[in-house]
Amino acid sequence: MPFLDRLQRWADDRPDETAVVVAGEHLSWSGLRDKAAALVPSAPAITVLSEQNSTHFAVAFAAAVAGERQCAVLDPAWPQQLQDGITARIAGSETRPARAVPGPGTGLADGPPETSFLVGLTSGTTSVPKAFTRSRRSWQESFEASIEFFALTQDDKSLAPGPLAASLNLYALAECLYAGAEFHSLDHFDVGAAHAAVSHDGITRLVLVPTMLRLLSERGLAGGVDASGIRSIICAGSKLDARTLEAARRWAPNATIFEYYGASELSFVSGAGLRPGEPVEPGGTGIGKPFPGVEIRILDDDGAELPDGSDGNICVRSGMVSNGYLWGDDGQALRCFDGWYTVGDQGYLSDGTLHMLGRRSDMIITAGTNVYPHEVEMALASVPGVAAAVAAGMLDDLRGQRVVAGVVPSHGAVTATQLRSGIDDVLARNKRPLEYFVLTELPLTDRGKISRQLLLDWVARNDPRIRRLG
Repeated sequence: MPFLDRLQRWADDRPDETAVVVAGEHLSWSGLRDKAAALVPSAPAITVLSEQNSTHFAVAFAAAVAGERQCAVLDPAWPQQLQDGITARIAGSETRPARAVPGPGTGLADGPPETSFLVGLTSGTTSVPKAFTRSRRSWQESFEASIEFFALTQDDKSLAPGPLAASLNLYALAECLYAGAEFHSLDHFDVGAAHAAVSHDGITRLVLVPTMLRLLSERGLAGGVDASGIRSIICAGSKLDARTLEAARRWAPNATIFEYYGASELSFVSGAGLRPGEPVEPGGTGIGKPFPGVEIRILDDDGAELPDGSDGNICVRSGMVSNGYLWGDDGQALRCFDGWYTVGDQGYLSDGTLHMLGRRSDMIITAGTNVYPHEVEMALASVPGVAAAVAAGMLDDLRGQRVVAGVVPSHGAVTATQLRSGIDDVLARNKRPLEYFVLTELPLTDRGKISRQLLLDWVARNDPRIRRLG
């Protein structure tokens, strides 16, 4: 486990069929197996893989997790000094050599289920990220759950156009290798290249973050790109906003659009799928029901269970949880309450649906009131004329912090008065922003996730992408 024994099966049963395609370069199941097997004898106990997307990435990753070996996947966009520091830490963490578990004539096979195979890294560009490990069994259980939930089949052709160093895309690659489904990616994210794959490669499934989905959908509609063959869209990283969802449904009318909540240390937690023709519920913080094999409770900081509707720590019990940290454990990032694990994300349960409020560290405390930026963003995203929103807490001598928000208009202009009146009935007065800004684009990390700190940086330096509303 988690996928090499399956790879052997597909290579034996379907040797010449396509397994992986990156930027137009094809690799068959037998080709992937043979190239990876050739690398196994020289693969170290822990491989540090820092590469751009390519078919070689898939080969190197497969070889790096053979037997009891482990692999750490670094973002090649990270500064070299940061990468060197991580590599040194990983080298210092080795406690014993890996024992290769030979496969039939190739040396490429899965190690024992309880052994670690992946050194995961939380994203970061300025400080050394936390590192955690995952067992082979945890990903095998994750594969079984996600294949069931997303209805992945061997007939599917999945396109994950983002960087393979990101956990969303790395998992999608491994999931397809486990399921025997064709996996596609790009050497770098490019709307035209993604559209070409959808049009000419028979893509049936997209795995991506909402910002990428919006670009592909809106430009696909404008350019007449046919996406009727897409049967499923899997989104994670942030909540789908109304504009992105509406554009995606028009562009890919036959797709079930899934969004899920999870964390690198926890794997899948909850999710929901919107099937073609089903009505869209406006806005909201709901993020679906528990994933297959997952139990969810909301616990307070002492580990006591809270009733329906009360917000607290989102805690899970499943076989998909990571082993914990190699380094960077401050005792708060991943906590355990008698078998229930949390990464500090806050939310509540209502009639079995999980509602996500946000990370505790993102919480804004203004005049003694706790405000989750996600609540503010969802409220603003429901205002007519708003395409997307981002909220953050700015230092304030009187209140401690004050809530500020930036919006990207969907069309034309938007005023502060419109925004204030638009959230009157959906957000408590003490949670409403005191300042509004119009943005030409969302402040995003290099992985396409909203960065609230970047919003504050733009405000502080009067960045041309931001303009204060009166």
